[in-house]
Amino acid sequence: MNRPPYTRGLHEVGDGVHAFLQPDGGWGWSNAGLVIADGSSLLVDTLFDLRLTAEMLAAMRPLFARSPLSGAFNTHGNGDHCYGNQLLPDALPIYATEHAAEEIRAVPPAAAQTLFKETDLGPEFLAWAREAFGPFDWTGIETRPPTDTFRAETAISVGQREVRLIAVGPAHTSGDAIAYVPDAAAVFTGDILFATTTPVMWAGPVSNWLAAADRILALKPSVIVPGHGPLATPQMVRDLQGYLRFVQIESSRRFAAGMDAVAAADDIELGLYADWGDAERIAVNVEMIYRELDAGRPTVPVPELFVRMAKWKARHR
Repeated sequence: MNRPPYTRGLHEVGDGVHAFLQPDGGWGWSNAGLVIADGSSLLVDTLFDLRLTAEMLAAMRPLFARSPLSGAFNTHGNGDHCYGNQLLPDALPIYATEHAAEEIRAVPPAAAQTLFKETDLGPEFLAWAREAFGPFDWTGIETRPPTDTFRAETAISVGQREVRLIAVGPAHTSGDAIAYVPDAAAVFTGDILFATTTPVMWAGPVSNWLAAADRILALKPSVIVPGHGPLATPQMVRDLQGYLRFVQIESSRRFAAGMDAVAAADDIELGLYADWGDAERIAVNVEMIYRELDAGRPTVPVPELFVRMAKWKARHR
């Protein structure tokens, strides 16, 4: 595998396969990609706001001069992978799963602006939101939803090159999908893989996420572009599975003991995963596992989940 340094910008990671990396891979700092063949190209994901997406497209412009965009693909519906869609050519087809398209329509950029920049949910939240989301600006961004949706799998052509779009959710979100380029043995995982940083489970169940990771490994890729973090190895995929199994086991023990989800997230010693970035996501992951264990458990509103993470981080600094 061609492993570029983990530096911000466009890197060629395979024959006609490029990754746009954004250290440090934490909140909002997502990766994207470009697949090129025979005078055309496919963009994999846009970025969290218009400034970042414009910078990425500018870095890709020399490649577009020879291989104009023929399509784009959103791996899932979180804003850091789709809020830049507005900058894509008007007639460009944008692919995504049906569920991802629904999430993109349901959570417009204005919602992020309101939650993270305008809503007072307490001092811990305000401090955390400034740190995590301060660099991003969602004002004036218009939702640009996908135009071409699929349920299980679809194959599209980039010139004569086949790219397979494979639904693997619900896991991280309800509409996760990966892009597989067979002739380059390359996979763009979206947020099925957070490399060396803590995953967050907005949908689950854990079993689906583990199966999605197995699906990636079964492809035997030599190039793995994660949704966040440096270019990955198969071991990093297994490490993510290890984290998910660990949190599932530890959460289940505390659920059985009658401990509430907030206390359980505080009580779990992260051990091997303590130095992974954004460790506060344990607060969401425990809550989602508790929901798996109790089908009648009330749904916690998303703003409250963010508050829990902010308070967890304040307590564990």
